Amino acid sequence: MIKAKNLSKRFGYTIAVNKASFEVKKGEVVGFLGPNGAGKTTTMRILTCYLQPDSGTAEIAGYNIHENPLEVRQKIGYLPENAPLYADMMVTEYLDFIGEVRGMPQSKRKKAINRMIEVTNLQSVIRRPIGELSKGFRQRVGIAQAMLHDPEILIMDEPTSGLDPTQIIEIRELIKELGKEKTVILSTHILPEVSAACNRVLIINDGEIVASGSPEELTQRAQGKGIITLTIRGSKDEVERGLKEFPRVEDVEWLAEEVSDSSISEGEIRNTEWGTPNSEFGTPKSETLHRFRIRTQQGQDLSEELFRFVVEKGWSLSELYKEQVSLEDIFLQLTTKDSLNG
Repeated sequence: MIKAKNLSKRFGYTIAVNKASFEVKKGEVVGFLGPNGAGKTTTMRILTCYLQPDSGTAEIAGYNIHENPLEVRQKIGYLPENAPLYADMMVTEYLDFIGEVRGMPQSKRKKAINRMIEVTNLQSVIRRPIGELSKGFRQRVGIAQAMLHDPEILIMDEPTSGLDPTQIIEIRELIKELGKEKTVILSTHILPEVSAACNRVLIINDGEIVASGSPEELTQRAQGKGIITLTIRGSKDEVERGLKEFPRVEDVEWLAEEVSDSSISEGEIRNTEWGTPNSEFGTPKSETLHRFRIRTQQGQDLSEELFRFVVEKGWSLSELYKEQVSLEDIFLQLTTKDSLNG
């Protein structure tokens, strides 16, 4: 449904989009994920023909954005981050106005308005001025206007921005329902949004597409950044130095320390006659646990080898486990100049 090829856009000295290429298939709900200023909004404005790219092109449902902009607009429903709503209009009045602007005949407008009110669950507010509605209901009105002409593709820019938790859940559920009939792209910088509503992810950073795939595919691919956490009782400097010198360890990060009192009975600790420490059993002492995170080369699982290494060194191992990579880890890797291979 959407094919973008080498899209680029510059504003003065700022490169907003840099040779972005991607495809969105029919029936997909795609999350366009990236930090603020990454180029999400600019890319969406290019796809909806609000902006012309400096170079590159895109096809929307078979129509070229340069050669057929009117046909492209007919195929797309667009919800910008700040939807163009008229606060003094009632909901039905506003939707009728939007239908008229789009050139829909009156008989078709009425049927479309009734359907959108049902789809977006606006029945309780249809006769209220838009300015009196909550942000969540205003977002629903925005989605209704974007879909009024029954487009094949729905593009939404930060659709849950500024909503409270309950409203966010409601809009996410609505998006999932819409995805059963439409091709949907939604931009966001909120990670739970993608997992909750999307079946594929495009990650953009500094105007470039840096990853594409389902959340599961990206997670599997990112397991190449193997991460092992160990908690060891011993000298922090000695342990850290030993782990850094261990073969195939890429990076060692000290996380925290925990102090625990050693368990020695009172009879072992003190001479009952003198009430002083008994040198035969040693002096009770406080021992320190240090937690480290290790990144291994090429995702290798070094758990068993590290276990043997710690034992050989005479350190006490309290904990060792391999961390699971989350979508948040992937996002941070890709938007802090790291990258995924493949």
